[in-house]
Amino acid sequence: MEKKYKRRAIDNIRFSIGKKLVIIISIMVIISLGSITALASWLIYEDLRINAEETNFEANRRSATEAETTFANVRSNSRILIQAIIPMGANNAAIKEMTDFFFTENPQVVALSFITQGKQERAPLVNDKFFLSEGIDRGLAASYFNNQRAALGRAVLGETVVLNAAPYFSRSVLALYFPWQNAGACGVLFSSETLNNNFGSGINQSFMINTQGDILLSADFELVRSAVNIANEDFIREIFDSQELSRQRIVEAEFKFLQGGRSAVNTDFFAVTWAHAKPAIRFVMDKLFDNINKYLNTDLSLQQGNAGPSDRRNTVMRQFLAFTKLNNASAVVITSIEYDRVFEGIAATTRRNIYLTVTVLSLSVIFIWFFSKTISIPLKTLAVAARSIEAGEFKVELNQKSGDEIGILTSSFQRMSNALGIFGKFTNRDIAIKAMRGQIKPGGLPKHATVFFSDIRNFTSISETFTKSFGNDASDRIVFWLNNYLTQMVDCVENTNGVVDKFIGDAVMAHWGTAYTAGSPRKDAFNCVMAALMMRRALYNLNKNREKDDPANPAIRIGCGINTGIVTAGQIGSDLRMEYTVIGDPVNLASRVESLNKPLGTDILITEDTWNLVGSKFITEEMPSVTVKGKEKPVRIFAVVNHIKNSKGPFTLAEMRDLLGIEPPQMSKVDLNADEKKYKIGETA
Repeated sequence: MEKKYKRRAIDNIRFSIGKKLVIIISIMVIISLGSITALASWLIYEDLRINAEETNFEANRRSATEAETTFANVRSNSRILIQAIIPMGANNAAIKEMTDFFFTENPQVVALSFITQGKQERAPLVNDKFFLSEGIDRGLAASYFNNQRAALGRAVLGETVVLNAAPYFSRSVLALYFPWQNAGACGVLFSSETLNNNFGSGINQSFMINTQGDILLSADFELVRSAVNIANEDFIREIFDSQELSRQRIVEAEFKFLQGGRSAVNTDFFAVTWAHAKPAIRFVMDKLFDNINKYLNTDLSLQQGNAGPSDRRNTVMRQFLAFTKLNNASAVVITSIEYDRVFEGIAATTRRNIYLTVTVLSLSVIFIWFFSKTISIPLKTLAVAARSIEAGEFKVELNQKSGDEIGILTSSFQRMSNALGIFGKFTNRDIAIKAMRGQIKPGGLPKHATVFFSDIRNFTSISETFTKSFGNDASDRIVFWLNNYLTQMVDCVENTNGVVDKFIGDAVMAHWGTAYTAGSPRKDAFNCVMAALMMRRALYNLNKNREKDDPANPAIRIGCGINTGIVTAGQIGSDLRMEYTVIGDPVNLASRVESLNKPLGTDILITEDTWNLVGSKFITEEMPSVTVKGKEKPVRIFAVVNHIKNSKGPFTLAEMRDLLGIEPPQMSKVDLNADEKKYKIGETA
């Protein structure tokens, strides 16, 4: 029966050395580069914000001033013309001459219509050169004024009205209605192309709206021509409700009317990656800077504006927004700049730092991963070797490849395994393994065990023959001969789950059911007897292959004694040297039964206690009872012939003796005082 050693797998490593190094380096890289990024952003964030607000507000002020100047000039020049032609009455030639001079000096004016105090409305004065150069029917002017009589009525009531006439003329044209003296009113159509162009200078975008929310001026003419109305935007309503004439703030809104030309798909990998990561990074940066500013007691009221909840950050645009309400017209000039464009320098730096972080981190991870292999692979090799030693395989081969601490550890481990391999030959290998695993503790335990003793017959005379034949070489030759024999015997013990206790010269002591058990005393006893039969077969094959009368390799006959009982098993010895063994009366009886094989002409004897457990499994013959020293009652003993299922024989004690060449004893000539009178032969019951 082959013994199986249960090997433990290498423990699952939750965090290997490589993973730990990767995590540590990753944290260091992220913290260091992240700190640099945060510090750089913090240092320039406030300067950029202040500069952006000042620039945006200044751009709004310039646009508002230009619009006010234009409106003032149009109003003033129109009043001068009206004041000049009213006294002319019906002098059409003089009026035409005056009108032509006016349009020459004011080419941006498209047409003019007015109503005097008596509700007398004059026919529109039209700039023919404008309509001719633009290829527009001059009749559109009269048609437009006729359609906007409501605006003229509002002007009569004292209100200044600015309207977007671009959808009507498909050109950049504004309509300015303002009150005239003595309950009169005037409507002027003038080209706003110059204003439109000036409203889109640089990264700041300006647009003007009237009180109805219509976009009057914008660098994007499509917004003007399409008559876009933004009165429903929250920030527009807040501007109209505000009592302030001008203000700067950060506004978060969808700004869909400003996003017409921004639908192009960006296929650049890094740009797309940044576009997805930007909202989250921006949110974190905003929170960081907001907390810093609060700590520095910075007023954030103008910055927060109408900021929506955090879940809208992915759908809205953030704009620095400045507005100025015009004094001479019911209109508001609004100038904005995208928040992200202001801080795109920080964003670009952040992107570069992210790319740098990813690159450095990737290279670090690759380097650390391969470097960790130079540590983890040798350590795993040592771990496997340690598990092999723990499983009882003391012979391991380790290659030292480095001169560092791991190389020294590998070399020391190799020497240790070699020492353990030698040590395992001087003690019981199985017991040493169980002791290493902590399965054998100091102290004794009662065990229901089967104890085995064997001895070589006539070993003393065989030793003398070696001495006579080989002289000084006798010791080496007899040890070689004896080791060859013991190797076969030890294999028989270990293959049946037994433990070799010790070698006493040529004698072997072993036991079953102590350090190992087959599950029950009956099975342990069965294994022990089977081991003895295996020893018989092994010796028979060895002797059959030996040359007759070879002094260097004489034939071997043994006697085996087996007994079963309660023994004390444990580590016995001193603090300097201990061995795992068994003691007790069953041990002594097994030793004494072994010595009876020679006078009784047998090779395997078992006691009644063993026979009661396994007698039905083997062919046995009862021998004469023996009174053993220390025992009051005679001990029944049985000679083992063979396993009951072995069909090849022997089947009787006589056949066994004939097979092994054992002479039948003459019981009458047995010396009862032999062997220190440990036994005496009784009669067969």
